[in-house]
Parts: sequence; structure tokens; C-alpha cells
Amino acid sequence: MRSLWEVIKAPVVTEKALRLKEQEGKQVLVFKVDREANKQEIKQAVERIFKVKVEKVRTVNYRGKRVFRFGRLRGRRAAWKKAYVTLRAGERITEYTELV
Repeated sequence: MRSLWEVIKAPVVTEKALRLKEQEGKQVLVFKVDREANKQEIKQAVERIFKVKVEKVRTVNYRGKRVFRFGRLRGRRAAWKKAYVTLRAGERITEYTELV
């Protein structure tokens, strides 16, 4: 079994992710996760790390894009997986900086 920190790689900090985190009603946390992790593993990891209750988990797989430099193919970016974790109503959102 993988450790919690192998499942959750890093928080995604973009304008959309911050807007979802701060909205009223349903709060959503966005993470970069292991490509092999399933929704149950992600849910358990978030609940144990942040000490909150998770309502649902949605995942998105991103393919690695080809990288061109000076008109020539130079390689590929790595493929990765993103998880949108919706917290239950009334749960307090933990700031990412409080984990350190």
C-alpha cells in the first residue's frame, strides 16, 4: 500500500482552484495526484491528512504534450492526474500552508 504522500503529490494553485476553494456552500480542494491512484485512495488520503470529511472525488487525466524548441521536436512533458475533492457541508477548509 502506498503512503498518503505518495497518493497526494501537491496542491494545484491556479485562479480556478482558488475560486473553487473559496466559494460558499461547497468547497473544493484541487490536488495533483499519483496517476495510478483511484478515487477511494485519494479520498482516504485527504481525510487523513487534512482531518476533514470528503463528499466526492472527481479526477482528470492529462496527457503529456509534445515540446518544440526552435521548430524541432525536443521531447514530451510528463502526463499527470488532477483530483477535485469536494468537502462535506460545514467542513472547515485547511490552508495548504498550515501543513508545513
